[in-house]
Amino acid sequence: MAIRFSRHAREKFEILARHKFVVTEAQVIDTLNSPDKVETDRDPPVAQKTFDERHVLRVVFRVEGEDKVVVTFYPGRRQRYEN
Repeated sequence: MAIRFSRHAREKFEILARHKFVVTEAQVIDTLNSPDKVETDRDPPVAQKTFDERHVLRVVFRVEGEDKVVVTFYPGRRQRYEN
């Protein structure tokens, strides 16, 4: 399954970097390919993976045919999302 990024998702790398939170394309892809958990009860679903000691990376995506399209992604505090 190929992974594509929406325009907003592409812009999000720069937005987060301006706030001193650097996320790479490889980290987003890794989160989609091997998440710690996926919230499929949400529409669109959210894949989540531990990012660092205090954060998880949450990736909002949709499936279009054979592709996964990254809608957006954001860091979250582990204490909030790891329960």
